[in-house]
Amino acid sequence: MEKGGTDARRDLRERTFEFAVRVTKLCRALKPVDLASRVIARQFLRAGTSIGANYEEAQASHSRADSACKCGIALKEAREAHYWLRLLAATDTVAGSRLTDILAECNELIAVLTTIVRKVKQPAA
Repeated sequence: MEKGGTDARRDLRERTFEFAVRVTKLCRALKPVDLASRVIARQFLRAGTSIGANYEEAQASHSRADSACKCGIALKEAREAHYWLRLLAATDTVAGSRLTDILAECNELIAVLTTIVRKVKQPAA
């Protein structure tokens, strides 16, 4: 059964919220001891929690252009979170195997948000 617009929005709201929860828990578990780890963790926390916040703002936008802007920001934040996840793995700050699921979810959020941004930017019919 295909999801309607409202159900799909609710699902994405929940997914972005759950992603933010996972990001927060991962950052807490890091307990960064050096400056580089602290900076990476802080940047990842900021980007990863901002995705859902911007998507929520898009849902309350007053215009199609404002919605496109907020969804675009959410997409940029998702891409940035993906970057920090890759850096956490590449620097051995976190074992890459621990990041497999959250990286996959981040990739899915990027794909969904990319589709939304493209659709919202299309002229209204």
